[in-house]
Amino acid sequence: MSEQTGASGVIRGTTIIGVRRDGRVAMGGDGQVSFGETVMKKKARKVRRIHDGKILAGFAGTSADALTLFEKFEAKIDEYKGNLARAAVELAKEWRTDKILRRLEALLAVMDSEHSLIVAGSGEVIEPDDGIVALGSGGAYALAAARALVKHSALGAPEIVRECLDIASGICVYTNNEITVEVLE
Repeated sequence: MSEQTGASGVIRGTTIIGVRRDGRVAMGGDGQVSFGETVMKKKARKVRRIHDGKILAGFAGTSADALTLFEKFEAKIDEYKGNLARAAVELAKEWRTDKILRRLEALLAVMDSEHSLIVAGSGEVIEPDDGIVALGSGGAYALAAARALVKHSALGAPEIVRECLDIASGICVYTNNEITVEVLE
């Protein structure tokens, strides 16, 4: 998704990409935090390991909203004892129906050993057919690169993620090349 629409318009910023290949799961994100047209920070961590390192989560959107969403998701993961799909659906239901939460302008990508999901505030929980999750303003560029690299290279999941983020950073002005990659074995 290259642009997401939030409560106050279009959300621009960041690139998150997740890939699964040969039993490995990798997710990465760039480090840029933008405020309007200004780069405010270069080395933010937008991808994290949760639930004893068994789940990867990446977020895009306004910083406070994304962090709030991330905390809510962590609570759902704990509540549902690490069941990623159930936690994602329950978060999406709460997000969509709660007056305050539904104003959050953010998206969440989550992956474990079995599932790759994108969670949105309008109630969507999307599991892409190819297991590749991408979001943020550079998400479409990273997704295209990931699909090509999965199909036409022997690179592993972490290397694909890193290369996709590097490609997106050369195209999207809201994405930089300060890359964080997390891996599940």
